[in-house]
Amino acid sequence: MSLNFLNPSRSFDSTKRRINFWGYDRVREISCFVGADALKKLCPDTGEAEASFLTAFDNARERICKVAAQVYAHGRKRANAYILVAVDF
Repeated sequence: MSLNFLNPSRSFDSTKRRINFWGYDRVREISCFVGADALKKLCPDTGEAEASFLTAFDNARERICKVAAQVYAHGRKRANAYILVAVDF
């Protein structure tokens, strides 16, 4: 099983303070989330505004997608959704 990130869309969930993005395993869509704590670890200058979190995600997208694919491959949750936190990076 490998996860591909063909859809560049992402959105910020202010209630849960995380970025939502999607990967695909063949035709199966996998929801992925990266928390604000992880984004601040990747980009320490990230502010608290939505735009800052989206910019941090965009700047670290390659690394975030790589980690999400690794987490998915290891089947940590065996679900349709994976949440990445600071310790994943």
